[in-house]
Amino acid sequence: MPTLTTYTTNIQPDWVDYNGHLRDAFYLLIFSYATDALMDTLGLDSENREASGHSLFTLELHLNYLHEVKLGADVEVHTQLIAFDTKRLHLYHSLHGVGDEKELAGNEQMLLHVDLAGPHSAPFSETTLEKLIAIRAEQADLPRPALLGRVIGLPAKKQ
Repeated sequence: MPTLTTYTTNIQPDWVDYNGHLRDAFYLLIFSYATDALMDTLGLDSENREASGHSLFTLELHLNYLHEVKLGADVEVHTQLIAFDTKRLHLYHSLHGVGDEKELAGNEQMLLHVDLAGPHSAPFSETTLEKLIAIRAEQADLPRPALLGRVIGLPAKKQ
């Protein structure tokens, strides 16, 4: 299985800036919708959230802008499961033109499974863990995303 295609959309007029490019915030909106779709795939949809009182919270993310995305473009998000434990999920979303492998933007996220009554962290259900294990097995041969684990910083000056 390649990465999951978790979200597809068309770039709307109110999403672009004065240069005709997708605004920074809307990259994250698109990736956020992809995370919602992944939650549905894992059985963490709205019905489950209501019944269990559990959800995913974003702990940290990193967003890389690689190529211009312009008004009217049809784009899709590919999602790769990087790692998980009993409460956390590390994933990588990449934005592409529909049907194109060229990465337009990348988004690394660390998510936490939370009991909303606390709120406090809570272990995934067995059903969700089984789905995560299945996705990991299906994606086992995928290469590690090139932008994974990047940090922000200026390079050190040579003395």
